[in-house]
Amino acid sequence: MQQCCICVYLQLNSSMAFKINWDALGITTSIACAIHCAVLPLFLSSLPLFGVNIIDNLYFEYLMVSIAFLVGMYALYHGRKKHHHRKLPMLVFTIGILLLLAKVVWHQWQLWLLFPAVFFIVTAHYLNFKFCRVHDHAHAEDCNH
Repeated sequence: MQQCCICVYLQLNSSMAFKINWDALGITTSIACAIHCAVLPLFLSSLPLFGVNIIDNLYFEYLMVSIAFLVGMYALYHGRKKHHHRKLPMLVFTIGILLLLAKVVWHQWQLWLLFPAVFFIVTAHYLNFKFCRVHDHAHAEDCNH
């Protein structure tokens, strides 16, 4: 069977468990959000020529921030609960999400708020990743396993 760049074939045994790296997914969604916020307005600015005006769609912006928050918080909570029991990554992540919300509210400052927001979000996932690797599986009094 020939493989190409477009098609990737994965064979999974029934005994092989599929695991998601939530930190990698969180970093990916943060970067996708940054690309969306920086590049999409440039592309969409031509749509009014065709009678379509979806730029500054607040519902879509809040949806993107909400998805980033849910995925990121799940990844950070899992790392905190099962591995390192530190709150720092969740705090840094919350600062990043608040900056993203500020970017949506104060649209004229979006570029000034976007880069620090992405920096804080990616840093939170990086800290979580590093803390998880150092502790591997640390038990504390709140562990239920």
